[in-house]
Amino acid sequence: MTTQNLLVELFVEELPPKALKKLGDSFATQLAEQLRAMGLATSESTVTAYASPRRLAAHISHIYLKAADKAVQQKLMPLAVGLDAAGQATPALLKKLSALGADVSDPAKAVAALKRAPDGKAEALFYDSLLTGATLDSGLQKALDEALAKLPIPKVMSYQLETDCELPGWSSVHFVRPAHGLVALHGSTVVPVKALGLKAGNSTRGHRFEAKSEIVVLKDADSYASAMLNEGAVIASFDERKAEIVRQLTAAAAKVGGGVRPIEDDALLDEVTALVERPNVLVCQFEQEFLGVPQECLILTMKANQKYFPLLDAAGKLTNKFLVVSNISPADASAVVGGNERVVRPRLADAKFFYDQDRKKTLASRVGGLDKVVYHNKLGTQGERVERVRVIAKAIAQQLGDAKLVATADTAARLAKTDLLTDMVGEFPELQGIMGGYYARHDGLGDDVADAIEDHYKPRFAGDDLPRNTTALVVALADKLETLVGMFGIGNLPTGDKDPFALRRHALGVIRMLGEKNLALDLSKLLSAALPAFGDKVTDATPALADFIYDRLAGNLREQAYSPQEVDAVLALRPQRLGEVAQRLAAVRAFAALPEAAALAAANKRISNILKKAQEVDAHVSELLLKEPAEKHLYASLKDVVPRANAQFESGDYTASLKTLAALRAPVDAFFDDVMVNAEEMDLRLNRQGLLKSLHDAMNRVADLSRLAS
Repeated sequence: MTTQNLLVELFVEELPPKALKKLGDSFATQLAEQLRAMGLATSESTVTAYASPRRLAAHISHIYLKAADKAVQQKLMPLAVGLDAAGQATPALLKKLSALGADVSDPAKAVAALKRAPDGKAEALFYDSLLTGATLDSGLQKALDEALAKLPIPKVMSYQLETDCELPGWSSVHFVRPAHGLVALHGSTVVPVKALGLKAGNSTRGHRFEAKSEIVVLKDADSYASAMLNEGAVIASFDERKAEIVRQLTAAAAKVGGGVRPIEDDALLDEVTALVERPNVLVCQFEQEFLGVPQECLILTMKANQKYFPLLDAAGKLTNKFLVVSNISPADASAVVGGNERVVRPRLADAKFFYDQDRKKTLASRVGGLDKVVYHNKLGTQGERVERVRVIAKAIAQQLGDAKLVATADTAARLAKTDLLTDMVGEFPELQGIMGGYYARHDGLGDDVADAIEDHYKPRFAGDDLPRNTTALVVALADKLETLVGMFGIGNLPTGDKDPFALRRHALGVIRMLGEKNLALDLSKLLSAALPAFGDKVTDATPALADFIYDRLAGNLREQAYSPQEVDAVLALRPQRLGEVAQRLAAVRAFAALPEAAALAAANKRISNILKKAQEVDAHVSELLLKEPAEKHLYASLKDVVPRANAQFESGDYTASLKTLAALRAPVDAFFDDVMVNAEEMDLRLNRQGLLKSLHDAMNRVADLSRLAS
């Protein structure tokens, strides 16, 4: 059977830019999957997705005009149900065969054509038939309907189409945007499919302003990309258009000179790629006076409101030049450049006005205003929240430093939320914390306090920097713990993919700060210290919160290529100092590589099971009750090995501690070979259990080694 390549394009009004990439990929993927499922695509079929502001398209290679017929065997019913005692077909069997389209005019002949085969404990009847392969006309229609139904549309809109019938009227269509054209080409042949009230053809439309002709006629499926580029002035491929924008941005920055570079922002790049069909990058500029405003404000307004690419110098400082990705390429671009410069000027002027106005009031003067801002109906205002953060920050600072740290942390915690009341943050909520840092420096509060105010939201996302100084760490920890303890205390927990208060992110922030900064803070004490700050507003949910944090830690460690066994072994002990976790994991990995590891892990698992059944066992051993040579040898080995291993453990050398304990393998093996733990004499049994408890306690200080047993 010969194949030809297939092209399907849906021409629509401007699609939502933030969703375009997903829409294009989904459309192409779903079409291909459906065609493969129907046998219309081959193993060699490749899929190319196209997505521009006004089109979704897919090119799929090696598509059959008709799928091959397929032999199908279908189970009908148990033999005892289908045939009577005389071996004749029952009414139930004849009805089933008739429903499948089989000829039942001669029941005996119909039964003879069936197969009998074991099916579990009894025999069953099976019917062989030939399933006619799908044609491309019907198969593509089904695939197209399915692909459109599964599109990840952010918001569906309704619009009206004039009906194609004798009686005039309108019909409602529901789609992401109104559709105006459908192309379906198998080679050069139009496939007669329909979608969204449209009939497929072989023509589409190009660029709204720069296409050579309004209608672009496609010769065949393979000419789509070239025809769109040459006739339609459209780079149809999202990825190719994105690469062209990157190339032009780089070239434009190089032309400006001085080592400038466009700001890196993948989300902005994707959005701009979804806004233009044929990009043309132009250099624009604004007045130098605006550079007196914090660059984060200017960058944000240019990116968020205008979709511009600010230019940074070699030191990462904002320049007064920026790049615009235009959708048109006039011979004289001065009007486009001038228009964009006029548009951005009021935005920058607003930012400057907000900044100047905000600095007329100190952060300290804004503290009282937080009492009027509701944080949560069960947890009170932002003012009450700030007081809780201060209490928690003081408790943390007292553990980490002296009176100076306590004082600076308290000042930063008191002022950290005040920038929520500024005009700049009111306009750009993304700048909270950042603007507080600028205003704190303007108020003469010093770098420690200013950095802490700016950094107390960090880490804001995966891979974000941690707070840069101890004061900032204290306030950031206090802020996140206040959120976690408060929300757990009122039962406001994340469910499924819903986490409106970002509790998962806050937990990971706590984990990263405690772990990566190796802070001398115990997790359980931190949670307990945070609870009194809430008074009677919350119940004590710290056990559930601790579970939540350790679950997040376990997931985070598995993403770092630690095995589930290694992670379970370490976290089973609930280490309180999270800064030790990495060392413990390294020690467990080194131990697992030793030849003695498997036997000792298995022995630990066996010991754990024995001690569970025995319940409360005292780790006490009487030498007078040691009867067997193997238990005496194990006890002597423990007295020799354990003190050395404990000393290494206390010094923080967990790897050496576990390697030292590996010497116990032989005496442990001998003990289990030669000694009956559950002896009939109660004193012997308790003494042997005590010996095993001593061994278990010594072996499992770094990690629960039984979790390594297969």
